Amino acid sequence: MTEPPSSCIAIVDDDQALRDSLAWLLDSVGLATCAYADGEAFLSADPEGCDALLLDVRMPGLSGLQVQQRLNELEHAPPVIFMTGHGDVPMAVAALKAGAFDFIEKPFNPQQLIDTVQQALAEHQCRREARRRLAELQARYAALRPKEQRILVHVAEGMTSRQIAELLGISAKTVEVYRLRAMKALGAANLAELVRLCVALGLVETLPDGASPG
Repeated sequence: MTEPPSSCIAIVDDDQALRDSLAWLLDSVGLATCAYADGEAFLSADPEGCDALLLDVRMPGLSGLQVQQRLNELEHAPPVIFMTGHGDVPMAVAALKAGAFDFIEKPFNPQQLIDTVQQALAEHQCRREARRRLAELQARYAALRPKEQRILVHVAEGMTSRQIAELLGISAKTVEVYRLRAMKALGAANLAELVRLCVALGLVETLPDGASPG
């Protein structure tokens, strides 16, 4: 059985010659592609299944900006690289403000296009890895005992072990035992890292000014 390609670039442009040219260029550097003649066809496929998108600004039917608006409604949309013709720069700037990764002007510099695509792929991979780490962290947190979870919240708020003990009506030693157990479960090497993980979990926004975990 053949291994699936590690990355797939979607090309959305109504110019078939350009689609073929871009597919050939990206294939020459080992990148798989899937091409679509219009935005409707791309959106009806699997937009979240591609790793980056080369999107024409001006097309019949949905414009590139309209396709981008639809993508922004998805949970895990791919990074969008707009392809613009002469005079489309203001539209490209609007696209960037709406979250596009970048835009390149036609006619393309092949190496610039490849570099931009590779950068978009790297960013997409970073986002995917961050989601994976967060999901793993959330699963570890969910597996903690309720009291361990509560103590973690107070630690993240900057309370000392003694303050937490007084609040929960338990000994400071018990607080330490629960805290150390939670640190091990979450994979935190030290208290500062534990607080950062709590912030990542959304238990608190940030460590309060002037507070230090005790």
